[in-house]
Amino acid sequence: MSFIKPLLAAAAMCAAPMATLAQEWTPPGPITMYIGFAAGGGADTQARLIAQGLEQKFGWSVIPQQATGNSGLNLAQELREAPADGTAIGMVVTETLTYNALIAGDPNLQLENFTPLATTAAFQLGLVAMKGGDFDSWDKVTAAAEAGTPIRFATATDRQGDMAWHLGQKVGIDFNIVSVKGGADIMNGLRGGDMDIGWVAGAQSRPVQQGEMVNIARGIEEPLADSPDAPSITELGSDFYLDGYFMFIAPEGLDPAAREALGSAIRDVLEDSSTEASALVTKGFGGPSVITGEALDSYMAKAKTDADALLSSVTQ
Repeated sequence: MSFIKPLLAAAAMCAAPMATLAQEWTPPGPITMYIGFAAGGGADTQARLIAQGLEQKFGWSVIPQQATGNSGLNLAQELREAPADGTAIGMVVTETLTYNALIAGDPNLQLENFTPLATTAAFQLGLVAMKGGDFDSWDKVTAAAEAGTPIRFATATDRQGDMAWHLGQKVGIDFNIVSVKGGADIMNGLRGGDMDIGWVAGAQSRPVQQGEMVNIARGIEEPLADSPDAPSITELGSDFYLDGYFMFIAPEGLDPAAREALGSAIRDVLEDSSTEASALVTKGFGGPSVITGEALDSYMAKAKTDADALLSSVTQ
């Protein structure tokens, strides 16, 4: 049974009272929106369009500001030093405060030191290759491995790298794992022939739709919007999924009314089909997937447990 569907249902039940709170609470000043992604990419654009939507729908002043590096933990450090009054929020991915924080080991950057506000979109995480190439199906990947062909596996985060190693161990393939900065670099590497396969979390949507690339497998439990027939990595042999969300967070100690209002406002922007933010996540990320409040706390607790399990498996 999917863990995500009950969370989304629970979040939907809370939407009406939260909308009222969003109308009652207002930030005491301009909101600095830290963005933990490189300027110009899909995640950065998503955050900036949400900022635009918050200004247009609620009249709030929202100032986007890049805070990149260290797998989102540089942004987390910025928030640790920011006021917990709703005027400082940041967009990361859920693994920033689970897998990445556990690896870092800094007690100040752990999940309990932050306030999760709302997810925006789920990873459309695929294992991507060039269509028509030597690795555009899992069968071709395994055949190449059996023939002794080195397979260059591109990854963009610590968790993706460990998942590539774990998958290789489970299926008996010694992948040549290559670390790069992001999904755009992975796709450029595939195009240039410098890499053979790689994890991409949604940026591959257009190349897949246009027939340039193919998702040879999915890293999430739910079928991919662009490749519903792609097998899951658990079907291939993995013990884990590579699921996750883009997510807004705030400093620890945020007033509950502010937390609910901010989460509700983000939901309102994303679930309004007339906004540019909604159009972007629908086109590139399979649609909005907004989780807030207790449902989000439950997801993050499970994500941290899963992160512990994966870390244990790769450090044995």
